[in-house]
Parts: sequence; C-alpha cells; structure tokens
Amino acid sequence: MPRKAADNPDVKGNEEQENLTQPDNGKEEIEALNHMLAAVLNYISDDEVEVIDIEYLLNNTEGLRDWWDQYRERNRKKIEEEISKALGGLSIEELEDLREKIKGKDRE
Repeated sequence: MPRKAADNPDVKGNEEQENLTQPDNGKEEIEALNHMLAAVLNYISDDEVEVIDIEYLLNNTEGLRDWWDQYRERNRKKIEEEISKALGGLSIEELEDLREKIKGKDRE
C-alpha cells in the first residue's frame, strides 16, 4: 500500500503541486527529470510499500503525469506505424473482426 505523501518528502500531495512550466533549457529539464526519477525510485524502494501504485506516483510526483502524457504523445506516431505494418499481415477475416471491434468501441 502506498505511503502517504507526507511520509515521502520527494512525493508531494496534489494540493502542494505547482503547475509546471516547460523548462527553458536542457539543464533545467535534466534537473526536473532527475527529481522525478529520484522520487519514483525512493517510492518503489521503500520497504513499507507493498504494492506499487502507478496512479499514486503519477498523481503525487510533481511533473510526472505531464511528462508521461507528453512521452506517450511523442510515441503516438511510432505506435501508429507499428499498427499499420501489422495490418498488412492480417487475413481479410482478421481485418473484418478488427473493424467490428473498432466499430463497437465507437458506439460506446
């Protein structure tokens, strides 16, 4: 179970988080990444943490959720390309099944 933010000085509670602005140079970005990495490693190496809670980390580590969202968006094109390549090897039946699954998701 995750410890409370007050027990871990590197992880701040939601109310303490600031809106992060983009670092204006490489050193600030590296420093921000080092801080987030340290907070995550402190959390996961804590013997009192029984289950690693990713949502807890994203919500309570300053800047981590923004970084994660930006990282995922940067990799979107790569994912799209991988899917496009994979579609070429599917049979017509598999493609039709996939289309039905996608249509089902659109209706939800």
